[in-house]
Amino acid sequence: MVQFHATTIVAVRKNGDICIGGDGQVTMGETTIMKNGAKKVRKIYKGTVVTGFAGSVSDAFSLTEKFEKQLEEHSGNLKRAAVALAQLWRQDKAARNLEALMIAADEESLLVISGTGEVIEPDQDFVAIGSGGNYAYAAANALYNHTDLSAEEIVRESLKIAASICVYTNDNISVEKL
Repeated sequence: MVQFHATTIVAVRKNGDICIGGDGQVTMGETTIMKNGAKKVRKIYKGTVVTGFAGSVSDAFSLTEKFEKQLEEHSGNLKRAAVALAQLWRQDKAARNLEALMIAADEESLLVISGTGEVIEPDQDFVAIGSGGNYAYAAANALYNHTDLSAEEIVRESLKIAASICVYTNDNISVEKL
């Protein structure tokens, strides 16, 4: 089976701003770049929630679609929608092992949601997922704690650093901000 490696996503909340950014690379297998400009971050639910996804592209789209439905059902309450999605995921045998992660944030919450039904609220106001997630997380940690950069500047710089290290991450960066 051909495996698609899809991206690095980083989110930062700072001084009332929340930004999520991602690179644009989609890689097939170990050797082929299939797309350089994929957009994996977007605003949903009337522009009040921002999301970014990593992992299997089709699984990520499925996860995002189901999450949007839960947001509608829970009137935009991010935490309730995420927990409802996790419960739905655990009950659905076909969907139980989706290979995707999503970061979702609104003005109050920053969450990591997995295709296996996990909902994680990070301890700090930054998080990163995906192929270059550990690199972006380390960069965001240093920049957040030791500079006066804005949330958007930290997101962009963290992704640039990850792109310089991770072969599955490029510097075609897109950012969404609340």
